[in-house]
Amino acid sequence: MSKQEKSPENFEAALLELESIVATMETGQLTLEASLSAYKRGAFLLQYCQEALKDAEQQVSILEGGTLKNWSADDK
Repeated sequence: MSKQEKSPENFEAALLELESIVATMETGQLTLEASLSAYKRGAFLLQYCQEALKDAEQQVSILEGGTLKNWSADDK
């Protein structure tokens, strides 16, 4: 399994790696090949994060009886 296909340990690790990739790409110092590789890894991590958030939302929806409630600071 290549690094681009290797799943991160968790959402937080994926987000940190994605932020690092974005920061590196923003420097403009990568070669074309390195930029393409970083882009592919970033796209994979983005999909991983989106799926993790969707799964979490579904779990919250189940816990809330199928109805997501709007959160406000007054709910504390």
